[in-house]
Amino acid sequence: MRNFSKVKRIVVKIGTNTLTKDERIDTEYIADIAGQIAALVNDGRQVLIVSSGAIGLGASRLKFQGPVFDMSMRQACAAIGQPLLLQEYRKAFDQHNIEAGQVLLTAEVLNQRKTYLNLRNSIETLLKLGVVPVMNENDSVSTDEIGSAFGDNDTLSALIASKIDADLLIMLSDIDALYDKDPKRNADAKPIRAVYEITSEIVKNAGKSGSKHATGGMKTKIDAARIASNADCRIVLANGRVDDVVGRIMAGEEIGTVFLPKRKLSNRARWILNNAVAGTITIDDGALEAVRNRKSLLPSGIVRIEGQFASGAVVMLNDAAKAVTNFSSEELQSLAGKHSSEIREKLGKERRDVVAVPEDIVFIDY
Repeated sequence: MRNFSKVKRIVVKIGTNTLTKDERIDTEYIADIAGQIAALVNDGRQVLIVSSGAIGLGASRLKFQGPVFDMSMRQACAAIGQPLLLQEYRKAFDQHNIEAGQVLLTAEVLNQRKTYLNLRNSIETLLKLGVVPVMNENDSVSTDEIGSAFGDNDTLSALIASKIDADLLIMLSDIDALYDKDPKRNADAKPIRAVYEITSEIVKNAGKSGSKHATGGMKTKIDAARIASNADCRIVLANGRVDDVVGRIMAGEEIGTVFLPKRKLSNRARWILNNAVAGTITIDDGALEAVRNRKSLLPSGIVRIEGQFASGAVVMLNDAAKAVTNFSSEELQSLAGKHSSEIREKLGKERRDVVAVPEDIVFIDY
């Protein structure tokens, strides 16, 4: 359960509240955590950092008082803070003769299969060179309004861990563990040292997002654990201010909470499952049963199409599964309820005769 001796690839996520001290980036902490990560790299492990702190650092440089809520101002703070944050990491890793490189993401980079594969190849090359990628959302351009934002770095770190086949995700936060009840309200709350399954009770007890420049909370960490669990990736949630926290976690000490994976999906299946959907295909009960039994989705089972999407988009099948469709929404409107033999008659002989193949259908419930 906490034997990490064979772990090769690790993602370390560091939250805003962990990185800051007196509302400023704590450079001494960055130097300390860089030393812990350098020890892993020198031991032959590959490590990526997902680091918060850019908006807070930019806000501090601009001498803003209080939280920054305005979207354009948050983007401006990020633009100023990102290079400053990387500079701190590079200075820290220079002390260990290790290079650090910056990778900034938007959600659409991971949602598009081609750009995702390009990103994966880039990260693989950096890791082979012994570079520690410092990753973050590209807050200067990401917005919820255009669908390019992840929303929080807990989710981002889990997506990265899933996409690059990481063995372990260490989430360093000011939250020291998952508790059986809210420890701020209940003096008898006890830490849960291992989570084998994320139950409805655990989700119910999860807190909401909080702090000044941060967007995470226990709920986002639970959501992150769900994502990582499909990639056979363990998560350890721990207080980032614990002395030598990374080294002690890797040594198997019972620090924080470990979330254990439940199933391992293929890389493509994970890409489908974690992708933003472009629309919904409503299918009848017979078609749903067929795809559950690893059969292709045929146009005869389609009842309704919602949304506008292109061929190759990820769509919902009812509320049960996600799938990559071989046809656009416009094409499916004309094919709904028809026999498969009519596909090539309508759209040409070169087109496939199924809407989605089993390898491109992933059920959400498991």
